Amino acid sequence: MRAYLVDDEPLAVKRLTRMLDATGRVDIAGSANDPQAALEFLQAHPVDVLFLDIQMPGLTGFELLDRLDPQPMVIFTTAYDRYALEAFDVNSIDYLLKPIDPERLDRALDKLERLAARPRPDIKALAKELAVQLAPNRRLERIASKVGERTTVLDVARISHFSAKDKLTFAVVGGREHVIDYTLSELEERLDPRRFVRIHRGTIANLAFVQELFPDIDGGVLVRLKDEPKTELSVARDRVRDLKDRLGI
Repeated sequence: MRAYLVDDEPLAVKRLTRMLDATGRVDIAGSANDPQAALEFLQAHPVDVLFLDIQMPGLTGFELLDRLDPQPMVIFTTAYDRYALEAFDVNSIDYLLKPIDPERLDRALDKLERLAARPRPDIKALAKELAVQLAPNRRLERIASKVGERTTVLDVARISHFSAKDKLTFAVVGGREHVIDYTLSELEERLDPRRFVRIHRGTIANLAFVQELFPDIDGGVLVRLKDEPKTELSVARDRVRDLKDRLGI
């Protein structure tokens, strides 16, 4: 099958290209980091399957797909949470969560081969429904912290991390804790997964604030943040690999 890769992150394209080449199962017709350039290529050179990022500047993956005719089979490559995508793991739409796992990639290719000879559903309609589910307005940009009669509005980008303790959830800005009305699980669903990562059962960290990773005395890993107090956070052992992958190290 002829494949084309579209992702605004060059490293993501290079990694997926290497992984696909290693399988020997597809012929890569090309790739692009600019969705507009990808659209121009694909309109002139139809392919069998499109590995497509969802959130890109200028033209989203959904907008690009809507402008293609004929429609290729699609595998979305995305950092969005699994819960929002599982319902669309049907027919000609599949997805790969970043960082992409080689075994999951093989399963997606197996599925492509099974579906190649079957009639395809209306991929545009499925993609539009998925776009609604993952609309940007579902992502938190501001969070309110209410204490008594006072409400403080926090810019999510300035929050270094979230923590849960004593049955309360705190958003931390500049080392100062603000009580908020979200659980960490709810935050995982609403925060941009490209900016925030769960590093511990009780902690979600803003990747933009991660300055250093170093060993803990018990053999684990600690994160030091760029905030004023140089906060140190513990990373659960089973989350270390994911954090490093997200940081590209």
